[in-house]
Amino acid sequence: MKTIMARNTPPLLNVKRLFLIALFLVLPFSASAETPVVDALPEEPSEPHKDPHEALETMYTLGSGDRIKITVFGEESLSGEFQVDGSGYISFPLIGEVRARGRSLRELEHRLDEKLREGYLVNPRISLEVLNYRPFYILGEVNKPGQYEYVAGINLYNAVAMAGGYTHRARQNRAEITRANPDKVIEDAEHSTIVLPGDIIYIRERFF
Repeated sequence: MKTIMARNTPPLLNVKRLFLIALFLVLPFSASAETPVVDALPEEPSEPHKDPHEALETMYTLGSGDRIKITVFGEESLSGEFQVDGSGYISFPLIGEVRARGRSLRELEHRLDEKLREGYLVNPRISLEVLNYRPFYILGEVNKPGQYEYVAGINLYNAVAMAGGYTHRARQNRAEITRANPDKVIEDAEHSTIVLPGDIIYIRERFF
């Protein structure tokens, strides 16, 4: 018995072509559909600072109230914890009063090295570590504005996340940072901008 194929039935090749045509017609419409964006958290920076901890050592300057640990290797009597007093000085054995306020850790280390070489030690090896940092503040269009404990190496992205993310009114990706020591204002800080202890971050409202 012979099988009779209806003349109106399209060949298999034509069916595939029709399917592909229909698929290409549908794809542009599905791709154009937008997914709602939640403003809760910032977008992580694609190129964060290469070494934020190193930047902290060079950018952060000490101030009154900071507590630091100073280690002079091989000299236990010269090592210990020191408080920066209200005048911005620390009282160090043998040397006496040394100004710390306004100096970075490396600058203070260099100053101590100079003073110890003046008749006390031939080749002092010194290490400095901050035991407590001043808090930073984030205000404006974030969900939880206020004071936050500083964590070494954070940037603006981390600070906004700690404050619960942006509000729906926030101008994202940019912020104003007031830095007390040294006195300066960063008007257009980006997500990768390093935050320092004592910084006041202000997230502006965007213009609709």
